[in-house]
Amino acid sequence: MDVISSTRMAAVDANCEYMGIKRLQLMENAGAAVANSIKKRFKNGKVVIIAGKGNNGGDAFVAARHLVKYETTVMLIGKKEDIKTPEARHNWNALEKTNISLIQIPDSTMLDISLFKKKDIIIDGIFGTGIRGNVNEPESSVIDLINGSEAFVVSIDVPSGFDPDGDEFEKSVKADLTITFHKMKTGMNKQSAGQYTGEIEVADIGIPAEVEFIVGPGDIQPFLKRPPTFHKGDAGRVLVIGGGAYSGAPALCALGALRAGADIVTVASPKSVSDIIASFSPNLIVRALSGERLIEDDIPIISGLIEKHDVVVIGMGLGKSDETRLVVRKIIPLCKKAVIDADALVPEIFPASCRNTIITPHKGELKRISGINVPESEKEKIGFLLDFAKNNNVSVLLKGAVDLISDGAEVRANRTGNAGMTVGGTGDVLAGLAGALFAKHDAFSAACAAAFINGAAGDLAFSEFGYGLLATDVIDQIPEVMKL
Repeated sequence: MDVISSTRMAAVDANCEYMGIKRLQLMENAGAAVANSIKKRFKNGKVVIIAGKGNNGGDAFVAARHLVKYETTVMLIGKKEDIKTPEARHNWNALEKTNISLIQIPDSTMLDISLFKKKDIIIDGIFGTGIRGNVNEPESSVIDLINGSEAFVVSIDVPSGFDPDGDEFEKSVKADLTITFHKMKTGMNKQSAGQYTGEIEVADIGIPAEVEFIVGPGDIQPFLKRPPTFHKGDAGRVLVIGGGAYSGAPALCALGALRAGADIVTVASPKSVSDIIASFSPNLIVRALSGERLIEDDIPIISGLIEKHDVVVIGMGLGKSDETRLVVRKIIPLCKKAVIDADALVPEIFPASCRNTIITPHKGELKRISGINVPESEKEKIGFLLDFAKNNNVSVLLKGAVDLISDGAEVRANRTGNAGMTVGGTGDVLAGLAGALFAKHDAFSAACAAAFINGAAGDLAFSEFGYGLLATDVIDQIPEVMKL
């Protein structure tokens, strides 16, 4: 059965909002699905609904409204003032206008054990997929009471305390039935999961397939968090190898990487342009190479730099000399991670490239390295990308009016961006973005997020400058997009 991780599910939820599907509607559909499943199994009975302060609790509040003909009590673990989301608060407020019995349990001293006795059904809506680490009080005691009851236990989305991704956990509700939404969660596939989940029912809550196909703001959320214990360099060290024929392209790439959150960005460029690149910003570290173009004598220096960086971004402004192409083919296998763009997209870099690679071609560049015309229709283009990415073990970010991204297992589409971004340099910015995000994350997620951020920053720049926008305007808007 198709499964989904908690991180990916959180992104899907956020992208629903982006596509106009309100979280409140999804919550209504989820709660109704829980209630309908119970109605199919029980014609009547005494129900206690135990709700947390987050959206899992909000789903539970909705279920209570749909079970109004049952003898229903709702127990909120906490105070109503502490309900975390506007959607959950909305549905609690709706319950207050009904005759359903509502109880607030702010701490363990307020727990009434009799509420768990002689109940036919207990609905667990405490945590959902959001729990990590140890379970605190009063939730810990509540889980013990649920597991000690003789009622039929129904968990909403996942049993509370259970790790949805299959990692270790302290304790969990042991459900007779788990009603999970959209798709099975990854941890439910483990052999040992059944003792906690009981029977699993997957409920369709109205999330269309397009939400998983289109890249949205949910896809950039994992890139916006940074532990407070980080030191300089912990958020990523990016090496840009470019320049020679041009100086602006590697500078734009490096500035894009810095604006995307990389701690240290070093530009390795031919001596002929290194001073020009350094003049773009005092934030750039520039390492001058030997001549006017990238040459084989530069490989020992570059090899040492690769060891000190998390990811290499190569190709911007290198030019197309035969020797440079030869050197590119020798450098790429040295990389732990690589983003290959522009002049480094040369024939015969596959399959000799490092195995952890993003390429960022436009249609013409993809034809150059594949030797095949890229199909025009979206369906055929998707099939082509899947095959190319799988056969060459790379993640491909195919730039266009709609960007397509594939790792050989799936394809995503990015619809941000505008015709003003045909100006030179925006692709260099995209490569830098991808490198910064790739430094501490996986290739496919980084490529998807980079495409969205670059296009969204371009859209903000377009709203101010129209068709006169510059690549530097896109760079300036990256932090605004990454505040989402």
